[in-house]
Amino acid sequence: MSSQVSVTTPEVIVIGAGVAGLECARTLAAGGRRVLVVDRARGVGGRCATRRFEQQPVDFGPLFLHGSDAAFLAAIASVPGVTPLADWPHRVEGRGAPCQPASFNPGERRFAFAEGLAAFPRHLAQGLTVKLSTRVVRLSAGERTFLVHTEAGEVLEASDVVVALALEQSRALLGTLPQTPEVAGALGLLGMFASVPSLTLIAGYGLETPAPAWDVQYPEDSDCLQLIANDSAKRKAPRARVLVLQARPRWSRQRLELPAETWAAELLAEAAGRVGAWAAQPLFSAPHRWSYARVERGSELAQPLSLSLPGGQRLGLAGDLFAPGGGVQAAWLSGNHLAQRLLQENP
Repeated sequence: MSSQVSVTTPEVIVIGAGVAGLECARTLAAGGRRVLVVDRARGVGGRCATRRFEQQPVDFGPLFLHGSDAAFLAAIASVPGVTPLADWPHRVEGRGAPCQPASFNPGERRFAFAEGLAAFPRHLAQGLTVKLSTRVVRLSAGERTFLVHTEAGEVLEASDVVVALALEQSRALLGTLPQTPEVAGALGLLGMFASVPSLTLIAGYGLETPAPAWDVQYPEDSDCLQLIANDSAKRKAPRARVLVLQARPRWSRQRLELPAETWAAELLAEAAGRVGAWAAQPLFSAPHRWSYARVERGSELAQPLSLSLPGGQRLGLAGDLFAPGGGVQAAWLSGNHLAQRLLQENP
């Protein structure tokens, strides 16, 4: 993986270095395409995110990977140099609804990595050319190619473009294109769906604090907390007790524009009432706003979209909206299926 462009004249530009975009780019590259991935972030992974505090990883997007598709499970198993934690979380408390209720269905397999879930997208990015810290602000159509305009004023060019961003971000980018019937139809379809937010707080404590008797707690009667994760239970030799607090979508939406310290204090107070008074006084904390945490449950499409423009250019859309079930598996499947479709349409 590289943060600099080394692909000369890419055939496909993939916008978004999350799981959907990386898997799409990986499959296209394996099929012989010259692919460039661009992303506004400083690292790959998108919402499949891990941070480090004194070298201790903390997952603050999805807490674990889950799925039942054989190809997706094989992709997880292929990640080198990680310690897989099968069936994590092992200990679940509370009857509140998980973000992805299907993850606990019979036949579904769950995984975490002791090294952090970001190891999965980093593995997908291996061998790809990835241009990071590059925000795409506009798309335009040339005679036979797409022009990809960045915030820095750079213009990238390719015959095909894949947009693999959060739903609302994809919709905004499509809105910058000439409104051909194909583009207008896609925008109308995407307008029928929405993402939900999740305000998230990482909170770290000394190891002398009591170890929770659970890996994940799903409160049933909390207005604000969707879950509390005992993230340090995944780590080999944790230096700190780390909780990850994720808020409910409605509560998050109401406070999305408030200062982080306001809603972080509310989450800590709620956690203290459930875990113990010690939870209100972390040694360190880090808030994060997931404005588009996931698509609404049960509103996913069956497959990714592929549009042909009058000049012969092809525009693909991938992400967790474009496969049943949502979540990381849906994102991976959408990227994989879109790449296969693009390869078949132009072998």
